[in-house]
Amino acid sequence: MKGMAPSLTQAYRRRWWMACTAVLENLCFSAVLLGWGSLLIMLKKERFYSHLCTKNETGVPDVSHTNTSQEGLSCVEQEELLNLGFTIGSFLLSAATLPLGILMDRYGPRPLRLTGSACFALSCAMMSVSAYNPEVLSALIFLALSLNGFGGICLTFTSLTLPNMFGSLSSTVMSLMIGSYASSAVTFPGVKLIYDAGVSFTLIMWVWAGLATLVFLNCFLNWPVESFPTPQELEEMQKMRSGDDAQEQMNHSTDKLTEATQNTTNTIPFRRSVFSPIFLWSLVTMGMSQLRIIFFMGAMNKMLEFLVTHGKSHPSGELVTDAKEKVSFYSSIFGTLQLLCLVTCPLIGYIMDWKMKECEEETAPAKRDQQCSSACKPKRDRKIQKLTNAMRAFTFTNLLLVLFGITSLIDNLPLQILTFILHTMVRGFIHSCCGGLYAAVYPSNHFGTLTGLQSMISAVFALLQQPLFIAMVGHWEGDPYWINVGLLIFSLAGFLLPGYLLYYRKHLIQERAAQDKATGQTAAESQALNQTDTKGINHHSNGHIPQEA
Repeated sequence: MKGMAPSLTQAYRRRWWMACTAVLENLCFSAVLLGWGSLLIMLKKERFYSHLCTKNETGVPDVSHTNTSQEGLSCVEQEELLNLGFTIGSFLLSAATLPLGILMDRYGPRPLRLTGSACFALSCAMMSVSAYNPEVLSALIFLALSLNGFGGICLTFTSLTLPNMFGSLSSTVMSLMIGSYASSAVTFPGVKLIYDAGVSFTLIMWVWAGLATLVFLNCFLNWPVESFPTPQELEEMQKMRSGDDAQEQMNHSTDKLTEATQNTTNTIPFRRSVFSPIFLWSLVTMGMSQLRIIFFMGAMNKMLEFLVTHGKSHPSGELVTDAKEKVSFYSSIFGTLQLLCLVTCPLIGYIMDWKMKECEEETAPAKRDQQCSSACKPKRDRKIQKLTNAMRAFTFTNLLLVLFGITSLIDNLPLQILTFILHTMVRGFIHSCCGGLYAAVYPSNHFGTLTGLQSMISAVFALLQQPLFIAMVGHWEGDPYWINVGLLIFSLAGFLLPGYLLYYRKHLIQERAAQDKATGQTAAESQALNQTDTKGINHHSNGHIPQEA
């Protein structure tokens, strides 16, 4: 397999093909599980775990209990089990990033992408097989959803290495990768439209499994074994192969310089980065946001249903039909709005890159003073500007999250479209904010591990959505009001991180001012010495002019 893989030079020539196909593959195969609301409707219609409802005599029936000929029975026990499958799959979608990062650093993206596409194809095949006899094979849905989540994050994580091949366009390509990943929640609503048109669930899943094998084939033919280098690194590798001695010496010195910079970054222990206040506060913010986002996705259908029936224990047949139609309609709207991520993700990137072109290069204070005379215009400090942009981005995202919590409390069904939009924007923004913050504050060799660790801890925290869902459909009989109130109050904790960033920014500004003051005094003294030396040299040279003439 390794012998059939293309070289890095061949992969660089195919980079546009790989980028375009990666966007399409992310849309159709990455985080499709986040369109859970539409998949849940299809699973209910295919009678997954509906046999639990026939044995349920004491439980409160769902509003869809009446139509048994086409959709089977539906009850609390069935929804709890299916939601547990979503919880496990969405957990793997986030928690697998840490081990995947370690494996990709060692083996490159190719084997992980091959594994991910194979897992996704297997998950579709298992869902199709279990639909033939759901009363016996319903338990396979847990393994299928787990493979779906794991395969999706493999495809997403490996696609994030592609922007290295695009030089100055890397930020644009990265935003497209993140946007296509976030927009992939639109896939299951699209599949549901095909399902509602009369195509069988098993046929859809078999076709989807076949398309996933095309992803496997595309990776097998086009993705190299090595990680993607930048254009500069690729050029250096080509020069090394040319055999020029002078060039080899230059590359050797470049390698020494790279090794020296790596040694300087290694001087900061990883333990200090993990236990720093910024990382710990980011865990609170990201864990809270992940729980808020995942809970809404898992419980959205029940929330919409409650807005129609208002918790009536014995609704009329007309109300039951109206509830089903509106839940299906609004879940389709929610899925379609996920495409907004492709539009909104570049917006947060613009906030994160605000005025970065006006910043100076990250050099030592002494060099900074040598490069800039007293007459030149002072530039912004790069690290302080990155921190300022991250603080603004987190504040803006948390404001959207609070607004999302407020609109979800209002008992108005059309207003929930605004709730969907806010949910989509927060989901697209929050990861970009966190990545930009880590890149600004921590050494580059800590970035991947910190990001993976944060994703894993946030995924563990998001597991709380399962007991919250059980409490909502059980104790509160489908009423999400008090859970939404509690999550709204909890979401205010997200402002603690930008608050600490404001404090840390002031500390850096004071530190920078002290450094500039110290270097300014040193520069004034050296300038005075240079002036006296210049006068002495001029006097000495004037005495020798006749001899030179």
